Amino acid sequence: MDPLSDALALLKPRNYMFHGLDAGGDWSIYFEPRQGIRCYALLSGQFWLTLGNSPEAVHFKEGDCVLLPSGHGVTLSSDPTLPTVDAKIIFSEVKEGGLVTYKGGGNCYGLGGFFEFSGRHASILLGILPTIIHIRKESDKNVLRRSLEQIMQELREPQPGGTLIAQYLSSLMLVQALRLFLFERAEVTNATGSTDVGVGWIYALADKQVGTAICAMHENPAHRWTIQSLASRSYMSRSTFAMKFKNLVGESPMNYLTRWRMLLAGDRLLNSHDTIAVIAPSLGYKSESSFSTAFKRVMQCSPREYRALFQ
Repeated sequence: MDPLSDALALLKPRNYMFHGLDAGGDWSIYFEPRQGIRCYALLSGQFWLTLGNSPEAVHFKEGDCVLLPSGHGVTLSSDPTLPTVDAKIIFSEVKEGGLVTYKGGGNCYGLGGFFEFSGRHASILLGILPTIIHIRKESDKNVLRRSLEQIMQELREPQPGGTLIAQYLSSLMLVQALRLFLFERAEVTNATGSTDVGVGWIYALADKQVGTAICAMHENPAHRWTIQSLASRSYMSRSTFAMKFKNLVGESPMNYLTRWRMLLAGDRLLNSHDTIAVIAPSLGYKSESSFSTAFKRVMQCSPREYRALFQ
């Protein structure tokens, strides 16, 4: 698989929820921190989004779509200076796929969803995604809005097989959003020649040279990659490649490779009966001890402790 598919497969989407909101007047709603990815599509009107304790609010207008992988608390409001109301109070009695009319409605209408993941390493993968993924191109926003509207329809009017369809559409929408974001970053990079588009592996995939190196590591994680061999794949000098990779990804090529290997190892420890003696060489380690040392450094516990804790 490609790197984006690899990462999403390890996240293992487990649960989701979707609601509509029709708000009017002055309003401000707070959604508590939660591990996962939030998504919003604004069909009409405008709102302000404040992430966590940030002093800055981001303005969204009609048609905008956004994904929030950070897990921080989020405030949506007509005015970021207003006192907030807990979302649990407002949405407590609405069914999945239902619409809440708040303060009379009429000013702001949007759809919101939340994806929860069962993968034990979800926090690591989500932690290296951008804090805010803002979809701006009109054609891209239309794709996401259609998916959200289909999900809401399935939840509002249950039909045979509707749960499975909603799950499929939810996963599809998430992949679409991240793919569209990736394409948009690639267009910015190609048009401007600038690499100043953000830091993280998903940003790096938008760069042809660094993206080629990441794909190579994902295709064959057990290979004895070096900075030189990866630089050659990318048709760059060793020093230029190493600098560009770190600037785009936020860590060195070898640290990225080690982290990816350990995420794969963690998945196999929990979802297979493979022993450490089998996993270590399959990921490029000559000894169990060198593998265990790397695993503990990345995952904060030994392979045996990891399996015992999370299985």
